[in-house]
Amino acid sequence: MNPSKLQRLCIISIMLIPSLCFASETEMDKASTVWMIISSLLVLLMCIPGLALFYGGMVREKNVLSIITQFMGIAAVVSVLWTAFVYSMTADTTGMEAGLYNIGSFVGGFDKAFLIGIDEFTLVSGVPEYVLFIFGLAFAIITPCIAIGGFAERMKFSAVILFSVLWLIIVYAPVNHMVWSGSGALFHNWGVLDFAGGTAIHINSGVAALVGAYVLGRRHGWPKTAMPPHNVIFTFMGMAFLWLGWFGFNVGSALAINDSAIVAFVTTMLATCTGILGWMVVEKLKTGHVTGLGLASGAIGGLVGITPACAFVGPLGALLIGFISAIGCYYAITVLKKKLGIDDALDVFALHGIGGIIGCVLTGIFCIPALGGKVADVSVIPQVCAQIASVIVTILYSGILTWIIMKIIDKTIGLRASPESEHRGLDLSDHNERAYNH
Repeated sequence: MNPSKLQRLCIISIMLIPSLCFASETEMDKASTVWMIISSLLVLLMCIPGLALFYGGMVREKNVLSIITQFMGIAAVVSVLWTAFVYSMTADTTGMEAGLYNIGSFVGGFDKAFLIGIDEFTLVSGVPEYVLFIFGLAFAIITPCIAIGGFAERMKFSAVILFSVLWLIIVYAPVNHMVWSGSGALFHNWGVLDFAGGTAIHINSGVAALVGAYVLGRRHGWPKTAMPPHNVIFTFMGMAFLWLGWFGFNVGSALAINDSAIVAFVTTMLATCTGILGWMVVEKLKTGHVTGLGLASGAIGGLVGITPACAFVGPLGALLIGFISAIGCYYAITVLKKKLGIDDALDVFALHGIGGIIGCVLTGIFCIPALGGKVADVSVIPQVCAQIASVIVTILYSGILTWIIMKIIDKTIGLRASPESEHRGLDLSDHNERAYNH
């Protein structure tokens, strides 16, 4: 090759470098995109039918359809609001910088309202933003659905829907933004580790359930009247869907096929199994027998506990977090609930609130490499302090604003079904149908 041709080839190669780099940043990562689509469907599966069956089996026969109907109504209104402006409130990062505190640290603006400026070619780290939008929507649907389990069997359908609308906008969107919107977000500035939603999803909804149950009051007859689950098989089926869907919840939170996704896949499985084991051990020691409902609850306790930690800890951490979380949830149901005297109908605070708190705090311990963790250059005490700070902020924010929302609804359309409606069951009084015609 003569020198002139060699020079031209070198010049062309140098000119192509920027275009090649640009192409790699703008081309769709097909493997990650497919996985995020699957993860979105798995998270939706967690809610409908997973959580709907889990809750539906735990309520009395006369209220099973009310839970399922509430879930469907919530899914519809949340989807519209998420599209209109709530997604923007969580995802808009205008004016945010690492270490800087401003309004953007707490909530996003409306630059992404109605997805204007976003189309099927808009990519975020190689994944179409449309796909991430749906993934986030699935989270936004399931979170208020978790919360309403605390005040099941006594809240009017219209009040449930209005609560979900206000709570999504006022509580969920800001907490989601503080956790996941990256550099400049409140929890990011503090160095908090919460991979898949220990604070934004579980503590947030668990506290809302507890406060809502307190404001609404006890079910008639509780706790003197026995109110056993009407169909434990439904609850088991729901737990199975939740366990399956949780892989989309945790592994999908990596937003790609990468090392974090692989770690989350392993730790999610291990923590679920030790959650079951932890409940099995403590229930056998305390009562002399093991119940099916208990084992289903232990699985959920382990899953909740590992959610904030799933990509930050190793197998050892996962085993211990699942075991400890389930035992903590057991005592929350059997001891703490009685002391509080609040009729959290489906033990949402005990499973999601307490499980989320335990998981968030233990994340700061088991994330260190010496214990098999995946976070380098971390000091346990400062990290645990950051984790505790995030827990406290979530509890206070969710608790205070949930109380205000419930009071506003009570003063306007009213919260609670009438005593007659509650006695007949919400299936008939709210929806004029029965789950079983026998």
